[in-house]
Amino acid sequence: MATLLVKNALVVTMDEKRREIPDAGLFAIDGIVQQVGPTASLPATADTVLDLKGHIVLPGLINCHHHLDQTLTRNLPAAQNNNLFRWLKAHYMIWAARTPEASRTSTIVGCAELALSGCTTVFDHAYVFRNGCKVDDQIAAAAEIGVRFAVSRGSMSLGQSRGGLPPDSCVEEEDDILADSERVIGRYHDPKPGSMTQIVLAPCSPFSVSAELLRQSAVLARRHGVRLHTHLCETMDEERYTLERYKMRPVEYMRSLDWVDKDVWYAHAVHVNDAEIAEFARTGAGACHCPCSNMRLASGIAPVMKYREAGVKVGIGVDGSASNDGSHMLGEVRQAMLLARLRMGLRPPEGPDTTLSTSDPRRDGEWMTARQALELATLGGASLLGRDDIGSLATGKMCDFFALDLNTVGFAGGLSDPVAATVFCAPQTAAYTVVGGRPIVRDGKIVTVDMASVIAEHNRHAARFAAIS
Repeated sequence: MATLLVKNALVVTMDEKRREIPDAGLFAIDGIVQQVGPTASLPATADTVLDLKGHIVLPGLINCHHHLDQTLTRNLPAAQNNNLFRWLKAHYMIWAARTPEASRTSTIVGCAELALSGCTTVFDHAYVFRNGCKVDDQIAAAAEIGVRFAVSRGSMSLGQSRGGLPPDSCVEEEDDILADSERVIGRYHDPKPGSMTQIVLAPCSPFSVSAELLRQSAVLARRHGVRLHTHLCETMDEERYTLERYKMRPVEYMRSLDWVDKDVWYAHAVHVNDAEIAEFARTGAGACHCPCSNMRLASGIAPVMKYREAGVKVGIGVDGSASNDGSHMLGEVRQAMLLARLRMGLRPPEGPDTTLSTSDPRRDGEWMTARQALELATLGGASLLGRDDIGSLATGKMCDFFALDLNTVGFAGGLSDPVAATVFCAPQTAAYTVVGGRPIVRDGKIVTVDMASVIAEHNRHAARFAAIS
């Protein structure tokens, strides 16, 4: 039995009462929270004691959309100033050249960057596999660093010769995709509370997989009780593609394939109308907001506040490191809040009086708050992944949290509201990140992996990919 005691911190629980408890902490046994409350109410000692006086403790952030292998192709000159389709065409053949060794370092680098930003659960969407790489490589690498990992057996099957966007050499045969999907689920998927590894089936996008693969993936996923994920409504180019090819908008197309349901969440979901938002709310389908990527590729601004008002499940993702160039989850929370405010300023109010300015108190409910942004990245992320054991700090939940030192230059002068400061102020590095009661970041450093050697190897792989471009 391993015990952990955290004490003397400001604890933000994200529980049902949304408690923010000063001079508080938590007590955990074998990675499960037993108590959360004032320090005086907790046991006096434990196997591991973290005295976090002067720190704020929050539930671990949940990243609901990423492409970890893209840490190998950050900032490539050929793709710096492109929208999505041109950006993808600049990358496909480079990603196809990755190796299992490169995939290991990219997974560790991406997960380390996320952990340093307070992220404890990572979902990854890999979909290029005609190169000897397997989902198994990423699962092993994520276990090395110690993050909670949800990983997709992604896929592409619709090459250019059949009307898709990717080159034919980058796509797989659909029977092979489905067979490997079944293998990965059987070997790795753990549905139990506290699971460290879960599998998701994730055909890449409407313009890179066939209707039949989408349909059969949904059948397979539901037979095994795993979730479904894809890119959807990311750009107007995608909308034009489905209208021209299938005579349907993207959401209608997905509905025709049984892909609008409570076990499905979409990356981006930017270009949706009010009827589609209502459909997501009614069916339980969710959306992962990726603000930095959407800005970098000029994709648009997702209607996150409309989603919240309608009751749609919404989480946050950093998206791939080649369309974000970073994996700072707390930074993404900040951008989500700021981008929601920009969208508010760009659209008139709805209702009988469309002349109200953003300064009118009657529009106060449209402002995304710092606490709402944090909720997207915790409880919202847990809802997308279908988990009720993470996303908050409460008895019976997993002991996943991160701590920020409030006595740093980045927070100086902003502590009249420390919780809001974590979002309004410049994104900081976590002092501690703990997953299942195990510290993987301590004193602002990754402690589970020798990062210097991983980074050196990773940069050698990345240099090879840069030469290909």
